[in-house]
Order: sequence, then C-alpha cells, then structure tokens
Amino acid sequence: MSDKKKSLLSWIFQFAGQKKPMYVFSIIFAVLSVACAIMPYLMIAQIVRQLLSGIRELDLYIKESAVVAAFWAGNVIFHMISTSLSHIATFNVLGNIRKSLCDKLARLPLGSVLDMPSGTLKNILIDRIDSMETTLAHILPEWTSNLLLPLLMFIYLFTLDWRMGLASLITLPVGMISACFMMTNMQERFNYAIEKTKILNDTAVEYINGIEVIKAFGKSKASYEKFTKAAKEGSDCYVEWMRDCIWPFTIAFVIAPSTLLAILPIGGLFFLKGSLAAVDFITIIILSMSIIQPLLTVYSYHDDIAKAGVIFGEVGGIMDMKELDRPESDAESPKDNSITLRDVRFSYKGGESLPLAPAGQPSSATPSAGEAPATPPSEVLHGINLSLPQGSYTALVGPSGSGKSTLARLIASLWDVDSGSVEIGGVNIKNLSLEEYNRRVAYVSQDNFLFDLSVMENIRLGKNGATDEEVIEIARKSGCYDFIMGLENGFNTVVGGSGAHLSGGERQRIAIARAMMKDAPIVILDEATAYTDPENEAIIQQSVARLVKGKTLIVIAHRLSTISDADKIIVIKDGQIDSQGSHEELLKMGGLYKDMWEAHISAKDN
Repeated sequence: MSDKKKSLLSWIFQFAGQKKPMYVFSIIFAVLSVACAIMPYLMIAQIVRQLLSGIRELDLYIKESAVVAAFWAGNVIFHMISTSLSHIATFNVLGNIRKSLCDKLARLPLGSVLDMPSGTLKNILIDRIDSMETTLAHILPEWTSNLLLPLLMFIYLFTLDWRMGLASLITLPVGMISACFMMTNMQERFNYAIEKTKILNDTAVEYINGIEVIKAFGKSKASYEKFTKAAKEGSDCYVEWMRDCIWPFTIAFVIAPSTLLAILPIGGLFFLKGSLAAVDFITIIILSMSIIQPLLTVYSYHDDIAKAGVIFGEVGGIMDMKELDRPESDAESPKDNSITLRDVRFSYKGGESLPLAPAGQPSSATPSAGEAPATPPSEVLHGINLSLPQGSYTALVGPSGSGKSTLARLIASLWDVDSGSVEIGGVNIKNLSLEEYNRRVAYVSQDNFLFDLSVMENIRLGKNGATDEEVIEIARKSGCYDFIMGLENGFNTVVGGSGAHLSGGERQRIAIARAMMKDAPIVILDEATAYTDPENEAIIQQSVARLVKGKTLIVIAHRLSTISDADKIIVIKDGQIDSQGSHEELLKMGGLYKDMWEAHISAKDN
C-alpha cells in the first residue's frame, strides 16, 4: 500500500523513532489528568448531597475542599507532563520527517528534484511540516482525555437517572447538524486553499530570485502584479471559506455545550412530579456541564487532522518517488576507473515526477495505447557508445543543446539512463552504492552552488575532516590562493547565500578547489571555467592539469582552444556522436569540429 494511504497514527509512529514510548506515557498521564478532572465534580456533588442532608461539620468540608484542590492540581500537573512528553516526541517526529525528505531528495534523480518548484519544496519542508506541530503534540493526549471525560460523566449520569442522561445530549444533535453544514464541500475547499497557497509560495520565490532581472528589464510592475494577484487569491479563498462557515460554527459551538437548556426544564418537570430527587437534580446540573464541551474540543481538531493528512500525503508523494536504482552496498567492485557507455539512451521526463499532481491523471509524456514510438519526443541521447580508458583526458564538444552536458550528468550519476548502461571499471553503475560512486566521481558544473559559509568551509566540504592546512594547500595547487587572500577576510570570508558575495568566476574557482579536495579518481568538469576570464582560466587549467594527473578526466568546453591537448575529443551532435579523435585528427577529417574550430579562432582574432 502506498504511504499516502496510511493513517495519521501510522505516520506518527513511523517517524517517532525512539520517542514512541513518550507518546504512550503521554496518553497514560492524559488519562490520569482526566481522572483528576472528574473527581472534583464528583466531590462537589458529594458536598452538595451532604449539605442537603443536614451535615454541618466544617472540618469535613475543609478536608473535602482540600481534596478537590489536590485533584485540580493533579489535573494541571498531569496535563503538563502529558503535553510536555507529547511535544518532545512531536518535535522528534518533525525532525525525522525533514531528515527523511532530505535523504530522499539526495537519492532522487536530479531531474525529479528540478521538476519540483523550489517554493513548493520549501513550503513542504519548512512551513507545512512545522504547521503540524500543534496537531501532533495534542492529538493523542487531548483526544484521549476529551473523549474519556464525557464518556465517564455520561455513564455516571445514566446511573443517577437514565432520562436525564439522555436529556444532557439533546443539544448535541443541533451542534452536529450545524457542523454538517460547516463541512459542506470541505475537501474541495481545502484542496483549493492548499493549491492557492502553493502558487503564492512559488510566485514569491520566483519574484525574489528574479528581482535582478525584473529591475534590469523594467518588469517590476508586471511581476509585482503577478505576486499581488497570487497573494489576493491566496487570502480570498480562506476568507470566503471562513465567511461561509461562521454561522454554522457559531451555532455548533454555542448551542451544543449549553446542556442546561434541556437539563433545567426537563429536570425541573421530573422534580415537580417527584420522580427526581433534589440532590440528584443538583448533581446532574453540575456534572452535565462537563459532557459536551470536551467533545467540541475533539471536533475542533478535525480541520487540523485533515490538514495533517494532506501534508503527510504530500510527504508520502515525495517518499514514493522513484529513486536512482542503486544498491545499499556494492554488488561488484570495479577493476579500475575506466568509463564505458553502451547504447545509452535518455530523455527528460519533465513534470512526470511531480509528487503533488492529482492522482490518476495521465502524464502528457505517456504514449497512448498502441503507440510505440522508436524515439520518444524528448529523447536527447540516441544510443551513445563510448570507451574512456583509466587516466585518459577526454573532451566533449558540440553545439548548444547537443546533449554533451546530459552525457556528463549521466556519467556523474545525477540521472539514470532510460536504456543501455554506464559502467565504471566494467561494472554497471547501478550495481554500485551511491556512497561508493560519490567517492569515485567529482563533478563540477558551470552553475556551482556555494553554501553561506566561509571560503574555508566551502572548500572543506570536499573532504570531511580536512585540516585548515590541507584546505590552504589545495587552494594553492588549484590556483585560488592569491584571489582568496585578496578577499576581505581571506579564507574566513563568508560567501553569502549561493555564493552571492563572489563573482561567477570566483565561485567556479572555489568549486574547482572543492572538487580537487575530494581527490576522486574520476573528475568531470562541465564548463567549469565558463565565467572565468582568459588570464585566470589559463592559470586554473594549468593547476587542474597537475592535480588530475593520472585521473580519468572528462571536460566539457565551448572554448575549443582549452581542450585542444585532450587525448580524445568527442563531438556530439543532436544526441549522437558525430566524430571522435585527437585535435589534429578531427581537423584533418573536416566536418563539424573543423567548422567549430574555425569559428572559434575567428572569434578570438576579432
């Protein structure tokens, strides 16, 4: 069964981990709290009975009043312990959910993650999971206590007079009918509100991330209008929902707990006819006021429970997404660090991996019944065969959109091939654990991400436990040391979110140093110096050439002069290998590579 079909309690206990006993003890203390809450009513009823029977012993009433106070104190203390335990367990649950989601995202193909809007992911991981705290912390202990208290009170009322027991429930149907009106189209309204909230989050993230482009092209008005429209629609759906519910809600929560509306006239009639004793009538009046209100408290959690169910459904949607097909441990051991691609085909399946799409809705990328297209519409690699020896230097070149970066990402195991295989040392990478594969491969793209940490810590990410001296040494070897020391605080300079405090070229140079720190036997550089000026590019290339000596190196570059000394140059065109060979061999062959080279030389001369 899909995780999305599991009950709320199943989700809670799945992620509770070692804190499960805390939920159990929370319920136990909630029951004790209920017991202490019931006893004062019974004690007060007993005091009333004694007064009506003529007992005038002050010491007795003082002792009984002290017992009442003790029970009230016990109710507060046990309730505090119960909720404290449930909150500790709940924060553990929320933390485990976030850890599980982050671990899951790390195991997903890169395309699946990119298909999900960052605003939606942020909303689920932070805001929506955090919004479940109140529900998860209170549902177990408070449901237990608020259901148990009225049940026990109703049983006791029935033992006093079954007629009055039923009379105490007369206002309940009124509240239930009102609640039914309030629940009309609730699921549709709730889903609509959630959808509008997601749109607002995605629009806000887009607006903030694109503010530079918006200002540069004078699109502030149009972009702001899009954001304000999303904000208005996001608020209007809740306002309209609440406006429609206000009267049923008021009736339900005002009439239903007003048990005296039925108890007083009915009980008074029975008392006048002599079928109900005065002492029992007074006791029933006191106890009846504790029956309905707890039930309304339980009902008030209905929306929160529904909301938590939807959020867990979203969590389940992500957890159910197909992961990269990798074992926990290596099934085989590669004999070396050579790379072989056998009939590799790959297509981008944009939108198919979104976990929040309506269930059962067919994907637009899925062929109709009976269709069997030889090449899917979005296929970008068509039967690639390559053999890259260990320690070789291979360059991938070709026009934009030809598939060379896609090929590099498949080798880096950021996606899985649709068919064919990628092998390392004769072993299909699907038979290698992600941990082992990540140890073997270092990948640097042109769009490198730096964390909001110091330069030192960003480079250190390449090797856990690396000393400051090792970081500084690799920066020297990577040709980054001088520019780093020119920063405001040298290696202690904080780079900002996504490296925003640095230029594109500086970010790339730190990313290259981080990759070199990893010291992986296979290095993939995907336009890794695209934002670097020619002077620094030459320095970086000389430094990298020394650092990758003996490693299997794959480089993607638009500047052909930077890869002219590669052992082999692979020319990619329209998702297929157009030609391959050394620089001199390809120039002699003519064709696409020669045209690209001549265009490159002409551009340099100009």
